[in-house]
Amino acid sequence: QVQLAESGGESVQAGGSLRLSCAASGFTFSSVAMGWFRRAPGKEREFVATISGSGRAWRYAASVKDRVIVSRDNAKNAMYLQMNSLKPEDTAVYYCDSALGPVTATMPPEYSHWGQGTQVPLSS
Repeated sequence: QVQLAESGGESVQAGGSLRLSCAASGFTFSSVAMGWFRRAPGKEREFVATISGSGRAWRYAASVKDRVIVSRDNAKNAMYLQMNSLKPEDTAVYYCDSALGPVTATMPPEYSHWGQGTQVPLSS
């Protein structure tokens, strides 16, 4: 059974940094790309970042590019999202997602499983 568990969300001030983690189990972690999506209050879920199964390729949403770094540790079945220079508009629930294949993916239909999310509220 595929399980994805996000952690690391907490209240942080604008301009601060935060590192989110995703623990995965129930599938061959290194064989699929992983992604981070987020849902802000009153908005649709949106793509944030994705990393290939090998960890050698990644893509970012324009809204977070240059402020976040996605990484993974296939030995630990874990993925991370380092977020810097956080802005109030980064306030959202962040979700960890496993893709259908090994290449990076930016669209929700390209993902097969989602975690429960971790909340990142920004305080001004």
